[in-house]
Amino acid sequence: MTTTTVERIGVGIDTARYGHRVQFLREDRQPAAKGLTVTENREGYERLRRELERLRQCHPEARFHVHIDAAGQYAANLERFLRSLPLPIAISIGEPKRNKDYHKAMFPKRTSDDTESQAMARFAIVERPRETPPVPGEFLMLREVAGRLHGQIKDTTRAINRFHNLLARVFPELAALAPSLGAAWVLELTTKYPTPQRIAAARLDSIKSIPYLKPALAEAIHRAARDSVSSLEGVLAERLMQQIVAQIKQCRHNENVLEKLLADAFLALPHTGHQHVVTIPGIGPTTAAVLVAKIVSIERFATPENLAGYFGTFPEESTSGMDKKGQPIPSGTMRMSPKGCDLVRRYLWNAAKSAIRYNPPVCALYQRLRVRGKRGDVALGHCMRKLLHQVFAVWTSNRPFDPRHEAVRRAAHAACEVPVAELEAQLSGNAATPPAPTETAAGHNRARSLDRTVVTAAASHLEPVIIPPHGSEGTIDYPFLREQITFERVLSHIGVLAGLRGRNQRRGACPLCKSTARSFSVHLEKNVYQCFLPGCSSGNVLDFWAAYQRQPLHAAARSLAETFGLKTQRNTDHGANS
Repeated sequence: MTTTTVERIGVGIDTARYGHRVQFLREDRQPAAKGLTVTENREGYERLRRELERLRQCHPEARFHVHIDAAGQYAANLERFLRSLPLPIAISIGEPKRNKDYHKAMFPKRTSDDTESQAMARFAIVERPRETPPVPGEFLMLREVAGRLHGQIKDTTRAINRFHNLLARVFPELAALAPSLGAAWVLELTTKYPTPQRIAAARLDSIKSIPYLKPALAEAIHRAARDSVSSLEGVLAERLMQQIVAQIKQCRHNENVLEKLLADAFLALPHTGHQHVVTIPGIGPTTAAVLVAKIVSIERFATPENLAGYFGTFPEESTSGMDKKGQPIPSGTMRMSPKGCDLVRRYLWNAAKSAIRYNPPVCALYQRLRVRGKRGDVALGHCMRKLLHQVFAVWTSNRPFDPRHEAVRRAAHAACEVPVAELEAQLSGNAATPPAPTETAAGHNRARSLDRTVVTAAASHLEPVIIPPHGSEGTIDYPFLREQITFERVLSHIGVLAGLRGRNQRRGACPLCKSTARSFSVHLEKNVYQCFLPGCSSGNVLDFWAAYQRQPLHAAARSLAETFGLKTQRNTDHGANS
């Protein structure tokens, strides 16, 4: 028996439903043993174990690095078996696309189980991939249910797309009138009246009686049905419509069942930092379960920005195609990146819509972005990112979200200026036209660290935005108000400037959360500040004054004007009380 010194043996495994192909390579890229077929049963697994033990006897100093090309979930049992072996094994699970590209580069003219497993073994030896951490046993069921839910949602989406395709010939006008073809009222309408001819023949009161269908929209649909240009009519068209609508409803029912199973699997997990995710206002058990199933271990992410990037919550330019009105999408139009897990984005989007009502920091962020001219959907995307920052904070600190925190209370007072009805109207697209977007970046809190020295709040120079009057108090030009006051003057007035160290960028104890740590940073030239402690705030001089005085933004603006003798409107000769 040869005992050549070998320190590393690459084991490449190409997985399949009923069996796996295994290849063994030494560091010199020569075969360490003959290829092996491992059937998906106890006999096949024992055969693999005996071969690994034989190689271990031949090369006592060797360490195995197993690289698995995981096709679907076919590697789950094999991975668990390999991790149970009392051998020096490092396991890495390869990304299917990356593995396919690597195989094509190594074997451009051959595609077989042998070449794919050889490519995986070579990858383990040459590329030395990072070891994939094992998934705790308690999380396996959670991930399994989350995967089923993800698949069911895709089935629902495909059914809705088929519905949209059929509507293009049965009732093309409906797609332009309905914001979402998956809405409950759309499904109810097309179940009762599957074709425009049936809708046109129905009484308008009957159409208006459909739950969640607004009267004005019901009238528009009734008019469109009378003049429809549809090409499919008759009994068969009605049956096709009813069949696809019934399919969508069944898909929705299956989603509800899987959501309940997912929540049960989440509650069955052991108590660790992940359990605090559900304490964040806006995030319910199902959303928390989806996040935890995809994150598994928060240690995988060094910063909240890494977590947000992993789920694709960042904007990208999208100017291809046309809108519903047939107009080309203008240059510079931004949309949320399609990268990352669409299951997480789906639930995080709905969580953000709840958070802008009940989560004070998120509510404050949403209002600031709307005042600065951001569209409702764009602002909501930033709120999704903010929620991921909060998930990172509560999970890593192993502490629940605390709405009673003093800084959070201040943010709450300065936040919820926009009425709930107006927020909902902005999100549904029924609100009045928002202010024109500015070129300034939307401000949001970056990853918070006491070691950071740079203030990352939004720029203080914005185009004038006039806020509607609150009662009889009159309007306030917020940007113009901020132009008249500096942070240096405000901090001197409240007696904290002398305690801050530095020149333009000053650091010290935070006057808002009363922390003794040097967590407060203010840039006197840019007139922006940030406290790096979780739960505190950041922003411009007006944001600071609102948090310091514990007042809503409008009241704080009037207080700032009265305290320092400032004007509230640009084109006026009057003072603060004009």
